[in-house]
Amino acid sequence: MYENSFPNKRYKHTLEFLRKHIDTNESILDLGVHNPFTKIMQQEGYQVTNTSGEDLDVDFSAVVDTDADVLTAFEIFEHLLAPLHLLSNSKSKKLVASIPLKLWFSPAYRSKTDKWDRHYHEFEDWQFDWLLEKAGWEIQDSMKWTNSVKKIGLRPLLRLFTPRYYIVYATRK
Repeated sequence: MYENSFPNKRYKHTLEFLRKHIDTNESILDLGVHNPFTKIMQQEGYQVTNTSGEDLDVDFSAVVDTDADVLTAFEIFEHLLAPLHLLSNSKSKKLVASIPLKLWFSPAYRSKTDKWDRHYHEFEDWQFDWLLEKAGWEIQDSMKWTNSVKKIGLRPLLRLFTPRYYIVYATRK
């Protein structure tokens, strides 16, 4: 997936945010298959289990059946049609989740070759906050950052100062 564009800035900010809120002695269920960031978390001493690639819109039993202290979801919810039920039924007490923000100057992402690599939602921060609130979570901390690209044009210029990513730490109400 990241052949020539490893997301170093996103991983750096995500890891710093995770360290700030989650102890390495807390178990983590990370939504999505094992990935490069899973490896980074494990190298940092986190106990991480991933879901197995199931369609989390229709089968979120891994979330219901886990006894993990923390649920993490890094750029996952934008791929789901209905993340409310998964979030509502999680037994984990803590959540760290990030999403790409909707950009008014760019359409929603859609891979033409990989049906799993498409965004159904591109949230604004308030929409994601509302989803979490409805699902029984209370946001304790959040952060946004930009994602500039090394290209010339209006959109690359706008990406220099328009936040692209949003991450939250939330606890069960």
